[in-house]
Amino acid sequence: MKERRIVSPRTRLDYFVPSYEFNEVHSIRLTASRSQAFAAIKAVTADEILFYRALTWIRRFGRHSSVGILNPSKGIPLLKVATSTTFLLLAEEPGTEIVIGSVIIAPPKFQTDTLVAEDLKDMREGGFAVAALNFFVESVGQNTLRVVTETRVHTTDDVTRRRFAKYWAVIYPGSALIRRMWLRAIKCRAESTSV
Repeated sequence: MKERRIVSPRTRLDYFVPSYEFNEVHSIRLTASRSQAFAAIKAVTADEILFYRALTWIRRFGRHSSVGILNPSKGIPLLKVATSTTFLLLAEEPGTEIVIGSVIIAPPKFQTDTLVAEDLKDMREGGFAVAALNFFVESVGQNTLRVVTETRVHTTDDVTRRRFAKYWAVIYPGSALIRRMWLRAIKCRAESTSV
C-alpha cells in the first residue's frame, strides 16, 4: 500500500492522521438536526448495530475477550467503551466531528497507558501502526445531513505495513459491514428523536 497524504486539512481526522496507507470511508444521509445526529453518534450501542456482536466474535476467533471495542458491555455507548479501554479521544467538535485513535501495533514493551492525543500524531519510530476513526457531520440540503465515518491506519515502516496489510485483507469486509451498520444505527436513533 502506498502512503497517501492530506495536503489541505479539512477535518480533525486530517490533523491527527495526515498520512496513511489503509482507509475506509462510509456515509449515510439523514433527516435530523446536527445536535440530534451528534447525540446519536455518541449514544449508539453495539446492540443497535446489526451483526456487530457476530462479526466481532468472528474477529476474536470465538475467544473470550475482556471488555473492549471487540467485546463491549451491553447498554454502554460504543464510543464510550472504546475511549475507556484502548482508544483515546483525539478531538471532539460538538455537532461536527468526533475522532478516536489507538496504537494497534507497537514494538515489544511499548507502554500505551501514558499516551496522549498528540503522541499518536507524532509517531515516527519504526514498528508502529496507528489507527484513527472519525464521525463527521455535514449539511447537504435543507434538513438533510450526511454523516461520514472514515477509518485510517498509518504504519511507520515497511515491515509493519506488510504485517498490517495481511490483517487488513482479512478484517476489511467485516469492518466495512460494521461501519455501514453503525451508520444505519446512528440514522435510526437520530431520526427517531427528531420526530
